[in-house]
Amino acid sequence: MGSHPIEPDGGSPGPDGGTPETGRTDGVPAHQAAPAAGAHTAGTANQPAVDFTAVQEAEQFRELRKRHRSFVFPMAVAFLLWYFAYVLLADYAHEFMATPVFGNVNIGILLGLAQFVSTFAITMWYVSYANRRLDPIAANLRHELESAAPEAFSDPTGGKK
Repeated sequence: MGSHPIEPDGGSPGPDGGTPETGRTDGVPAHQAAPAAGAHTAGTANQPAVDFTAVQEAEQFRELRKRHRSFVFPMAVAFLLWYFAYVLLADYAHEFMATPVFGNVNIGILLGLAQFVSTFAITMWYVSYANRRLDPIAANLRHELESAAPEAFSDPTGGKK
């Protein structure tokens, strides 16, 4: 009875070949197995309960998501339009792009360099925006979550995750 190769504890297999305690056929004890996708892990020793669905439905989280999207989506659309305008000008407006500005520098080179400058400018703008408008809300949410379930955010060795 206890010679089943899948059973580390020597118990008899269940009707599907798994151990009667876990119902698993791979021999992994239930407390070591990863939960199935979408499974609720509240109450297990290794995974304290944090209801992330409730967090996502909270007003603070919705405000954070709204502020993030209100910056990122319009900026992404604007930058893509600017980028494709440059590509289309380079492909179809050769004379315009070849117009000299000074020396061997033409409009095409200046617009190409402006692509790099605008990328860095948008990045700096986003960092400033996030520091002012997003990070305070995110820090507050994190503080609330860590206060509600500190064991979920601490390392077993005593540090933070």
